[in-house]
Amino acid sequence: MLTAIIVAAGGSRRMGFDKLFATIVGRPVIAHTIGAFERAGSVGDIIVIGREGRLDKIKAIVRDENFKKVRSIVPGGKHRQDSVRAGLDHLAAGAKYVAVHDAARPLITPEQIECVLEQCRMHAAASLAEPISDTLKYADSEFFVTGPVDRHQLYAMQTPQVFERPLIEGAYRAVYAENVSVTDEVSAVERLGRKVILVPNKDLNFKITYPRDLNLAEFVLTQRIRAAVD
Repeated sequence: MLTAIIVAAGGSRRMGFDKLFATIVGRPVIAHTIGAFERAGSVGDIIVIGREGRLDKIKAIVRDENFKKVRSIVPGGKHRQDSVRAGLDHLAAGAKYVAVHDAARPLITPEQIECVLEQCRMHAAASLAEPISDTLKYADSEFFVTGPVDRHQLYAMQTPQVFERPLIEGAYRAVYAENVSVTDEVSAVERLGRKVILVPNKDLNFKITYPRDLNLAEFVLTQRIRAAVD
């Protein structure tokens, strides 16, 4: 069984307001995110990690959307890794695989989730990632270009990141035993010397970070809905 941990405990500092409750295509951002995992056939349970003070609002959305797979809604921690650890502490006994996903990525699809899980089943650890297509440059502290960055084999990490349960639990035990910080679960697993296979993503799965991203997400989801109807 695959359990999804959806991390929704961020502060939305760059947005200026709580982006997870902003409306796109008539639904809150977080509802689109949870909905993709709700529809994914391989997902048995969903654990939502929220910020203190907005758990009741998340519970209301889960109730209004009639989500059946959300088993727990629990408070997160100060940092992202603390929130993920809180999710790991609430795994059911039968959970075999664990997917960690940012709630602020509402464009994820059930098909993408299944693709990452398929690779995880073969390699124990897998993550969605986007190939870098832009020209990249190094710059100094005053923003003057100092040289090029070879973009060959460079990827921007996305979520979901999916792991065999013992692997991700062991990786997080090591993180806290050694008192280090990690920005994602792939980084935690890499510290164990384990390999993570990337699943190149050719579809849009960007993270809602700035107000402009809401308009773009609205457009993308609207186009998907129209394509499904046609």
